[in-house]
Amino acid sequence: MSEIDEHNITDILAPGLRVIFCGINPGKSSAHKGFHFAHNGNRFWKTIWQAGFTVRQLKPEEEMQLLETGCGITMLVERPTKEATELSGMELRDGGKALIEKVQQYQPDALAVLGKQAYKQAFRVSKVEWGRQPQTIGDTEVWVLPNPSGLNRASQEQLAAAYRELDTALAARGR
Repeated sequence: MSEIDEHNITDILAPGLRVIFCGINPGKSSAHKGFHFAHNGNRFWKTIWQAGFTVRQLKPEEEMQLLETGCGITMLVERPTKEATELSGMELRDGGKALIEKVQQYQPDALAVLGKQAYKQAFRVSKVEWGRQPQTIGDTEVWVLPNPSGLNRASQEQLAAAYRELDTALAARGR
């Protein structure tokens, strides 16, 4: 691992979470700051607040408070890049295998992979629609939600609505 690839970002996981949000990989800004979704242009923290997962908009440095809300965060690939397109198919497939192992270990109610293309490559799926997927990992539902990166063209309203659908589905099942 080169000096540029090193970072202090760690998974925020615990058994029995409502949802684990899985980002693709840390951006350079997140790697530098040491927190998930730390780039000023990333809309993750605002989106999960607007969708109802948190009672207020958390800051990246408050990420550990997510566990109190039944949410966790992990990443498909640990290597930081400027853009996720810099990752190889092999890195994403290996990340998918590691992600399945994490989900089996922690058994959240849902796994939300943030990005269609990453999901397709990591899980070797050719066609993906937004939302709940037909596949599960044990009893864990798998969802694909839009990536909150500022590079994604989705509006803030579209992001919040997609994430709210997951929150509502979990709440309907008493989770």
